[in-house]
Amino acid sequence: MEHTAPLWREPRNICAAIALFLLTLAAAFTPAAAARIVELEIQDGIGVATSEYLISGIEHAEDIGAELVIVNMDTPGGLMKPMRDMVQKILSASVPVVTYVSPAGSRADSAGTYILLASHVAAMAPTTHLGAATPVSIGGEDATPPADKDADGESDNETNDEDADKLAPPSGTAMERKVMNDAVSYIRSLAERHGRNADWAEKAVTEAATLTATEALEQNVIEFIASDRDELLALLDGYEVEIDGEPRVLATKGAEVEAYEANWRIQLLEVISNPEIVLLLGLIGIYGLMYEGWNPGAIVPGVVGAICLLLAAYALQVLPVNYAGLALIFMGIALMIAEAYAPSFGALGIGGIAAFVFGSVMMFDSGIPGFGISLAFVIGIALIFAVLIIWLVGFLLKLRRRGAVSGAESIVGGIATAMEDFTGDGNVWLEGEAWHARSAVPIAKNQEVIVRAMNGLILDIEPVAPPASSDAQLQT
Repeated sequence: MEHTAPLWREPRNICAAIALFLLTLAAAFTPAAAARIVELEIQDGIGVATSEYLISGIEHAEDIGAELVIVNMDTPGGLMKPMRDMVQKILSASVPVVTYVSPAGSRADSAGTYILLASHVAAMAPTTHLGAATPVSIGGEDATPPADKDADGESDNETNDEDADKLAPPSGTAMERKVMNDAVSYIRSLAERHGRNADWAEKAVTEAATLTATEALEQNVIEFIASDRDELLALLDGYEVEIDGEPRVLATKGAEVEAYEANWRIQLLEVISNPEIVLLLGLIGIYGLMYEGWNPGAIVPGVVGAICLLLAAYALQVLPVNYAGLALIFMGIALMIAEAYAPSFGALGIGGIAAFVFGSVMMFDSGIPGFGISLAFVIGIALIFAVLIIWLVGFLLKLRRRGAVSGAESIVGGIATAMEDFTGDGNVWLEGEAWHARSAVPIAKNQEVIVRAMNGLILDIEPVAPPASSDAQLQT
């Protein structure tokens, strides 16, 4: 019988065992790659630029396989459509989204409340608050239907002991009820998705209720209160969230935080979405095209004006605009332009300034947080226009006192200089041109003459003073 060596003595088996041991040892001592966290910043009003920024930030986090996204928020609210786009992206994200209302003193009002409740984790810093999520119409009115009142001034929506089971019929317009019911169901669904207090979420819409950070934690509206980002990451480490119906445990210990910056297109959109910038772009555009019309071939004013007008038109597509205010602005500009063509000594200009001021305030007075316009800014522009109109009126008065400077009216009474000695017909120099003249008395060269009449292209002249040669002859 043939003798065989044990398997462990085979050279190839020994090498394989050593290699496996070395790989295990290397894996044990090789540090694991640090988790990556993408950090976003949302400040001021929520608009189209904010929506595109958050969506691109979440997509970037998904592309690099980030552990989670932290959204630092401080907002008074904003527009409904961009907010819904942001919520949809958060709900469909394959990476957990943590919304953190910070720093201290910040808020997540109105649209910010919806975004906070839609996030996988809701956190707040101390001395912050959220709520006041009542939808606001473009005209600045909230969409809460007013309660009907009886003759005693009591609300019919209140119940008493006798008819506690009877509720008042719905009040307000059909559109107000539609907007309100839609907002209530929407915010409740967001709260229920993550097991948060849906009843309070409804009050945030119907009663514009608000909560401090401590109250929000006590009433199960948020998960954590953290003083800073480091404390938040410590609280999140080991916390379980649900992504696409599957649980996921967060690992944030020693994570690498990457601040996500908006690209140039989003930054440009954010700038031109400012109502004050839109107003300036519109004015520059209008006056640039006007200057090009007055000075054909200038090119630069026309190009700049056209670009500014197109940028302003795009911004108006994404801003809540009152078109009655926009019409007043155009009327005000038209009146100020008319002042230059049909001088009314300030009447048209002052009316144009008044229309411009009222139109500017009305156009962006939507009541939507973050999208109003500064009254000081509007008054400042109006004062600039007022100074220009005062200068224009003064210039026109100066021209009136000066009299005619062209045509027959400017020639008759003018002082000319004789170009030669002549009696009868000769030539004189007037306003940079040589004119044919006729005089009943002798005229000496370089003598000043006054124009008494104009017959066609012939000037009737007479001496302003007798020539020096004539004086000498008289003395002899």
